[in-house]
Amino acid sequence: MLNIINPIASHFPLPHLISVRGLYKSYELAGSSISVLSDINLTITQGECIAVMGKSGSGKTTLLNLITGIDRPTSGEIFVGNQSINALTENALAQWRGKNIGIVFQFFQLLPTLTLLENVILPMDFCHQFPGSQRRARALILLDRVGIADHAHKLPSALSGGQQQRAAIARALANDPPLILADEPTGNLDSTTSDQIMQLFTELAREGKTIIAVTHERDISRYCNRVITLVDGKIFSLQGLSA
Repeated sequence: MLNIINPIASHFPLPHLISVRGLYKSYELAGSSISVLSDINLTITQGECIAVMGKSGSGKTTLLNLITGIDRPTSGEIFVGNQSINALTENALAQWRGKNIGIVFQFFQLLPTLTLLENVILPMDFCHQFPGSQRRARALILLDRVGIADHAHKLPSALSGGQQQRAAIARALANDPPLILADEPTGNLDSTTSDQIMQLFTELAREGKTIIAVTHERDISRYCNRVITLVDGKIFSLQGLSA
């Protein structure tokens, strides 16, 4: 199996890849303020595989969206490497996200009219991280890395859910980001396929990627260095080797 990850060449050679300080998030609804996250303080080190757990409404996905810059905090600071996410304009944030963060969704979000190969090439076309002459070969290497290179020229509809999720992971790796964020990545998969996906995330973490997976499935937490449990928008517990 080809190793496409070079942890020595990390974009962020810092002890803490992510630093969250005094994070609050609330929304205005019908004239009142609804608190979603409250006083979140957290550091995550390069190469960790983190599970963020909690019941529906506990703030898991909101935390993920704030780290990626998809949403903005009400107050507090988020640093990824030495970059303050709060300080970026929307345009700068989109460019930064495309180069530095890979996102894996519960429902895959592959473009249905593009082949798997084309889906993986697309982020490289947007961000220009790699020369055009290298993108097709790199996409094939990534699809081989996740075990579905033989399906490269198929449309997503021809594949199983597990295969589509593997393709989504390959797409998330397209620009060689140091950080992979996954929102319920095994939510639509059977237990065997879920284990395979989590094993893949564990391998990527060992190779230097930082993985944060939001999940409500307790079983997959055994693959992670740490488990962060949210209750009513607050960190209830931090468990694991680095806690």
